[in-house]
Amino acid sequence: MRFVDEVSIRVEAGSGGNGCASFRREKFIPFGGPDGGDGGHGGSVWVEAVGNANTLVDYRYTRQFKAERGKNGMGAQCTGRSGEDLSLKVPVGTTVLDEDTGQILADLVEEGQRVLVASGGKGGLGNLHFKSSTNRAPQKALPGLPGEMRQLRLELRVVADVGLLGLPNAGKSTLIRAVSAARPKVADYPFTTLVPNLGVVDVGLHRSFVLADIPGIIEGASMGAGLGIRFLKHLSRTRILIHLVDICPVDGSDWLQQVRVIEHELETYSATLATMPRWLVLNKIDLLSEEDRQAALDRAKDELGWQGPLVAISGVAGLGTEALSQALMTQIEHMRIEDGNPEVREQRDRMRLQIEQEGRERIKALAERRRAERRGEDLDSDDDWNEEDYDVAVEYRR
Repeated sequence: MRFVDEVSIRVEAGSGGNGCASFRREKFIPFGGPDGGDGGHGGSVWVEAVGNANTLVDYRYTRQFKAERGKNGMGAQCTGRSGEDLSLKVPVGTTVLDEDTGQILADLVEEGQRVLVASGGKGGLGNLHFKSSTNRAPQKALPGLPGEMRQLRLELRVVADVGLLGLPNAGKSTLIRAVSAARPKVADYPFTTLVPNLGVVDVGLHRSFVLADIPGIIEGASMGAGLGIRFLKHLSRTRILIHLVDICPVDGSDWLQQVRVIEHELETYSATLATMPRWLVLNKIDLLSEEDRQAALDRAKDELGWQGPLVAISGVAGLGTEALSQALMTQIEHMRIEDGNPEVREQRDRMRLQIEQEGRERIKALAERRRAERRGEDLDSDDDWNEEDYDVAVEYRR
């Protein structure tokens, strides 16, 4: 399934129907008064979050949506029928923005949540409303008002409890295959994962969480290198970040430097994102002896000064993956309980919105820089750098 996470669409509410100018004409009543009915209201446009959608692909090629116009009023004081509302279905986790003003209209994070994005026009008044003691036969009737028009931007963030991030070939896809039923592609070359994959991790009866595998981030991703910045925004809706590190890089580089690279990219993309709860997970420990494993853990504490949770696993061999899943589930359940506190939930919502805002500003700045570079080279400033040009896929499995 093609996974589109950002689209721009134009919505237009229906105009109101026109009022009617008519007069009562019946047998034996040759000079009846005005009886023109009002026009019906135009249909409004709503955006609604649904649980059976995972992508915005339905809005990739169809970009204009218009609600039904209200019907005109008729004689005998008949009011025209109101136009049908138009409801646009989007996945849970979609943010609706007014593209002209940059205002966030809604953040749809729950199924069934909906927001009015364009109000239908009111119906015009019939001449019945204009009769008076001095004007017994008014000819005046009002036209319906036009409906609202808006240019919207829909931005989807995948909704997951835990987000995996790391350099290419750190073993993220292998880990998600080991702990869930998701089956992303695994190979021994960089950038095997070009799409975000989601897996549901079951750790017991009615105990599960969603794990998101984000495509590998490379050095310079926050400046537009690779596809990392394309998907960093999806981490804003996670509760915990798993920083996965290859403890035995095939190129012989120092894995501590890899940790610092990811930390730098997070801080550059969003300072708020870098403050989220983050676990350091050392992968491929099956290639080390017991002494070397302990030495690696000591290096992380001493040289990195790591104070957060520190875990050593092997995704291929399955070493430590069950314990990691259990520990993550316990922490997530604790955080879910904390969400019952309005103050804690409000604080987390503010943090998430701040991350998304910082990410949008970062992407916008990169787009402006690239356009400026093209103008300097006498190239079309609106050519190939389009955030919607990457077609990727997402998969949900239990």
